[in-house]
Parts: sequence; C-alpha cells; structure tokens
Amino acid sequence: MESNFDYIVLGCGGLGSAALYWLARQAKGSILGLEQHKLGHDYGSSQDHSRIIRLSYDDPAYAALAPYAFIAWRDVEAESGIQLVYQTGGLILGPGPQAGEETEVQRYASAMQRSGIPFESLSAAETMRRFPQFHLKADDEVLFQSFSGLVDARKANAVHITLARARGAQVLDQTTVQDIEPLTDGVRLTTSRGVFNCRRLVLASGAWTNFLLQHIGRQLPLTVTEEQVTYFATPYLREFAPDRFPVWIWHGESVFYGFPVYGEVAVKAGEDLGGDAVTVENRKMQPNPRPYNNLVSFLAEHIPDSLGPVLYTKPCLYTMPPDRGFILDSLPGAPQICMAIGAGHAFKFASLIGKILSDLAVHGQTPYPIQAMRLDRPAITDPDFTSLIHPKG
Repeated sequence: MESNFDYIVLGCGGLGSAALYWLARQAKGSILGLEQHKLGHDYGSSQDHSRIIRLSYDDPAYAALAPYAFIAWRDVEAESGIQLVYQTGGLILGPGPQAGEETEVQRYASAMQRSGIPFESLSAAETMRRFPQFHLKADDEVLFQSFSGLVDARKANAVHITLARARGAQVLDQTTVQDIEPLTDGVRLTTSRGVFNCRRLVLASGAWTNFLLQHIGRQLPLTVTEEQVTYFATPYLREFAPDRFPVWIWHGESVFYGFPVYGEVAVKAGEDLGGDAVTVENRKMQPNPRPYNNLVSFLAEHIPDSLGPVLYTKPCLYTMPPDRGFILDSLPGAPQICMAIGAGHAFKFASLIGKILSDLAVHGQTPYPIQAMRLDRPAITDPDFTSLIHPKG
C-alpha cells in the first residue's frame, strides 16, 4: 500500500466517516481513513439505529447551523439512494416556570424565533390530545417542530464509508496510531500498519482525542462520560410507530429523550448526561443501574405505555469540552491538522461536520457559521472556566 497521501482522517465513526466522504467528494488528491477498531464497532459514540435530528435548539449558534445539516444529509441520500433521515416531528417539553425564571423550553422558543425556524407552542392539554402517549401536568410547556426526526446512525456511517471508497478513498481498520509528527507542511503518522505521510490530517477520534494529541504535546479540557440508552419492547407498537409518535426531549431537573419504534421492535429512550465520568480504559461497557432507574421512573410517570420488557441497554461515550460545545477548528500553530469534537450531541450534524472538516483541510476555512466552535474560546483556553459538565457518578 502507498504511504503518502494528501489527506488522512483518524477515526471512522460518525464524524470521521463523513469527513472521509466529503474529502473524497470535494478534494483533489489521495485520501486515507484510519480506524483503530473494526469498522462499525460499538466502542465509541456513533453506532446504534437512531439519533435525533432537529431544527429546534436553545443555543442560537446551533439553531443557525441546523438547517444546513438537513441539506448535507439530503445530498448523501441523493447520491446513495438510501434513506437516512426519517421525519417524525419532535417535541421539546419541560415543567413550567418557577418564580418567573425563563425555562429551557422558552429558551428554545427564543432561539428558534431569532433563527426564523417555525414551531408550535402547545399547552399540556393540546399535547395530550395530539399525542395521548404523554401524561403531562397542566403547567408543563411544550414546543412542536415538524421537521424533527431521526437519522439512522449505523446506516449513515456505512453509507459515508462506502461512497468514499467508491470515489477512491482508502480505508484501513484495526490500525492503531503509535506516533504523530507534524512536519513543515504535513504530518507523519507511525501506525501498526507502517508509516504514512499526509499534507493535511483530520482528527475525528472522539474519546481517544487526547491520546492522539499527546504525541504532539497538546491536551484539551475534555470530559468523557459513559452514557446509555435502553430499548423497551412496548406492547403498544402501533401507538409508538413513527407516524404516530415523535422524537422528544424533556428538560427538567434531568434531561430525558426518546424515539418511536425504529431499528428494533421497541422504543428507545435515555437520560442525557446521566452516566459516570470514565476513560476509555476504565469504562464499564455494562448497564448502569442509576440512569436506568431514573429513566424508568420518568417514563412511568410521563409515557407509561412506552415501557415493556427490556430488549437491551446500550452504552456509548460522550466527549465534551467544559461548555459542551463542539470543537471544529484547525490546531493553533499546526494548521495542517484540523479536528472535531461532537460533545455528545453531534450526530444530527455529522454529515455537515464532515463537510466542514473537508473545507478546513482543503481551504483552511469554511463558509458555515462555526465561530462559536473555535479552539480559542474561553471554555478551552481559560483554566478557570466554570464547567457545565457535572457527571452524576
């Protein structure tokens, strides 16, 4: 195999496979993807049947970026002929205000209004008439956004890889990186398969990012947590089919989220940031009873018919900066290396992020609005920044 490439992508999960595809589609030159595990492995953040995709966001920076994510997925669907995005509509729910404070649901509404994203504000009674699966209190707040839905993560990763290969990219899995050496205008990688050189390197390595950055004397303030989702074999399949039951996110003292029946004959739900802080060496890869019990208690109160026999509980890793924002940038002092961190909420943007990484690798810049995701922001550079990440275990 040749050892010199124009572009190398490290990590072939959700973001890396997308970067590989968009580089193969947009860039001139040779392209290599390297993955330390088998393609499609379950050790990272990117597998499973479904991820929520939505225009609704409480942060204007992400609300502004969200419409472009749908466009990127449509481009991939058009080339592959495979449907990846399924529109179900989506609910943002939460308890009413306490002492006049702005609620999370109200922040979503403000951000979408500023971005011109259409949505409906529903009362609890209206929500339960439209979606009788939910049991809500009278003062609970609800927004409905019709374009929300799910992305089939497992299919999306495979489609990105397959299309990239069809356009000439090479991919090596089960290949570990042993050293990274920045050169004057390129990078040299020493791996278990030999030495590879490239002009531009893309890091999309999730929880393994700091292991790779240590080779070049860099570290980022990243927290890794082990999260999980559970599939419940509800007996009420028709009521939880995608044409009757939307994706949903509940913002209360804890954040919960869920999906209609898709991928398995079961509904899927989880607690966001309910897991423990871990490293890739000490993660459990076993169900965590605390977030599971929290989730079951929430569902029993708010969506009781979704419960049924547990099909399985599936772990995954979140890799997050202190502000839980994305990182999409080139490394200061090493512009030949660009990188992405998805912060546990990036898959809906995965194809777009791959396109942005391609822009950064080829042109050193992108037309997309990613100013809030730079490496020079206080959450990354200020050691006294107050972290928003508070693992529960």
